[in-house]
Amino acid sequence: MRIERFSFAKRMVYPVSMLDQNSLEAALVAVGDLLEERNERIEVVAIGGGGLLLLGLIERATKDLDLVGLKIGDELIKPVPLPQALSEAADDVAKLMKLSPGWLNAGPASMLDLGLPEGFLGRTSRREYGGLVIYLASRYDQICFKLYAAADDSPRGKHFADLKQLAPIPDELRGAAAWAITHDSSEGFRQILDQVLAALGVG
Repeated sequence: MRIERFSFAKRMVYPVSMLDQNSLEAALVAVGDLLEERNERIEVVAIGGGGLLLLGLIERATKDLDLVGLKIGDELIKPVPLPQALSEAADDVAKLMKLSPGWLNAGPASMLDLGLPEGFLGRTSRREYGGLVIYLASRYDQICFKLYAAADDSPRGKHFADLKQLAPIPDELRGAAAWAITHDSSEGFRQILDQVLAALGVG
């Protein structure tokens, strides 16, 4: 998708309570332009609903874009806190577009502590927005994250709805389940995980 670039100073101020694909792209273009104007270049890795929106894999709007890591060379590090230049640019864009505070955040950064699915980084899709480069988690990795989140939530929440929209096949779900229990091996989590899998037709 080609994103038209234009001067930050000339952008129109308009309210965005939720982000759809177009408004999320516009916000990222604005952040990237600001970083470029400030001679900054930052590479991040995104997961969650915002990442799915950017890939066109779901249609529901979202409040934010979740960053799981900063990409430094071939390595990922926790984005906590966000780099100052990125945080300032995101705040400036939030004021311009009337976005929620924290629309660009490091909420899922703790996932790095126990590890991402093997081969994760090699499956990402790269998007460049001026001084901001975003690597988007692949469909399979999003299945892993959404299954984990659904089991931590319920088969009736937004994560389960996103998971259904990704239409995972049984082998993908079994692989995702094997990864999920590396993050939570408690009996209670396994029981809910089994319920989520059963609701998706996997016994």
